[in-house]
Amino acid sequence: MLDQYKTVLEGGTGEITEKKSRFIATVRPVSSEEEALAFLEESRKKYWDARHNCYAYSVGMNREYTRCSDDGEPSGTAGRPMLDVILGEDIYNVAVVVTRYFGGVLLGTGGLVRAYSKAVQEGFRESRIIEKKHGICLTVTTDYTGIGKIQYIAGERGIPVLGSEYTDKVIMKLLIPSEDVENVQKAVTEGTNGRAIMEKEKELYFATVDGQVLTFETES
Repeated sequence: MLDQYKTVLEGGTGEITEKKSRFIATVRPVSSEEEALAFLEESRKKYWDARHNCYAYSVGMNREYTRCSDDGEPSGTAGRPMLDVILGEDIYNVAVVVTRYFGGVLLGTGGLVRAYSKAVQEGFRESRIIEKKHGICLTVTTDYTGIGKIQYIAGERGIPVLGSEYTDKVIMKLLIPSEDVENVQKAVTEGTNGRAIMEKEKELYFATVDGQVLTFETES
């Protein structure tokens, strides 16, 4: 399991023109190879009149499903350069289709490689890329004398509070980066003189987007 990785939150479409040929890059977040192939089929239907619908995708935390296709372009001039951009940007769980409408002028192998690479880069610029970090949801139960210290620890370390429950005791759910869990547990124990009860509730990924903390289920 990766401690952190980049992925696509919202896909987008970017377009470039090279010697009258249009290259339209469509980016889509995918969580399985089936989703990637369904997206490819969807793109082929949408751009049914295009000369080429080349694709590349990489799915899985270990890039278990990583494929690309030139779709009739000269071998190695489209799919592989597209995949190289994905790998170079270190983006996971993403599929990209670049649709080419031929403009009547041959680009040559070098020109095709540059065009397909540039199209994917443009597609990424029009998408929202985020970095997901692995974390632990830590449930902390304490009395009212300990709540101030826990809030101080969370604020000082920039730890998001996912929720709080106030009854005869206080229950807080803290979202802690996995590498900081032991240090936070130690700080809470010391700050509450051992009165706080802590339980690791679940593992998850999280990202901060526009000042908001988003959480995601862990992926295999």
